[in-house]
Amino acid sequence: MSLKNDLILKALRGENVERIPVWMMRQAGRYLPEYMKLREKYSFFERCQTPELTCEITLQPVDIVGVDAAILFSDILVVPQAMGMEVQLIESKGPVLPEPIHTEKDLQRLIVPDVQEKLGYVFNAIKLIKQELNNRVPLIGFAGAPWTLLCYMVQGKGSKTFDEAKVFCYTQPELAHRLLQMITDTTIAYLKAQISAGADLVQIFDSWGGLLSPQDFEEFSLKYIRQIVAAVKDDAPVIIFAKGAWHSLEEMAQTGANGLGIDWCIAAKEAREFAGNNVTLQGNFDPAKLLSPIPQLKKDVQQMLRDFGKERYIANLGHGILPNVPVDNARAFVDTVKEFSMV
Repeated sequence: MSLKNDLILKALRGENVERIPVWMMRQAGRYLPEYMKLREKYSFFERCQTPELTCEITLQPVDIVGVDAAILFSDILVVPQAMGMEVQLIESKGPVLPEPIHTEKDLQRLIVPDVQEKLGYVFNAIKLIKQELNNRVPLIGFAGAPWTLLCYMVQGKGSKTFDEAKVFCYTQPELAHRLLQMITDTTIAYLKAQISAGADLVQIFDSWGGLLSPQDFEEFSLKYIRQIVAAVKDDAPVIIFAKGAWHSLEEMAQTGANGLGIDWCIAAKEAREFAGNNVTLQGNFDPAKLLSPIPQLKKDVQQMLRDFGKERYIANLGHGILPNVPVDNARAFVDTVKEFSMV
């Protein structure tokens, strides 16, 4: 059966679209009252590891806000978990990995897992979501980029600067590259299995790519993203979102990815100049602007759409939606994109 709404896939293939497609990063989750009810009842990993709950949460924004794609409700840290690390997600505090990787001995605790064995719950959820979506919109699968996962695995918790992770890479590069390769191998198997289970496209989230200089981004991040894109792009379209790494848009466009997510710190015109015309751009509304009064919000969204134009473009935020965004404002963002005409 073909999809009733395949606007996002068309945009990623560079085909003509009748209107600009739209979805929002982190759209399944914390700003929705329906999600909060489930959060009160079930722990984070219960929500991730119970296919029925994952399915319900994944579908909420499609039903409530009207986005053009569902994105799997999960977390990038299920990969370190599958590799043998303990991951705790503490509500309103963020992730904690109590035994971080600092030495050769630490690295020996990790495995490149059989993804079916360790992450089977994700693939079961995808099958269920596809069934429930009933071809209404595409389903986006995802994984964290190896550099971003290394940040958490070495730092042991969230950070604004991830200094320890960077020092690890600079002082123990050989160990860092071995860890990055293990994460890469796991991620390739994981994304391929998501696609086999029914994901229509996948996104690689490099949330901390912008912490690296262009040279270090190439060395510790892009080198591994390139392997992932090469391995999965023939199975499904791939979007790379490396927040803050706009300096490397040209290099990212050359990986063979179909789409590049960008944040709000670069203008549409510059992003297009860097990326070229053979890749779809996705972004880049500042999530904080969703808290503007709705008339202003609509104006700002319309300006963004004019700046990017209709060709090879997917409207989105420049990072995940904030938990305090009113649902009406999220809906106004989506509706403004849907109603917009270039004429």
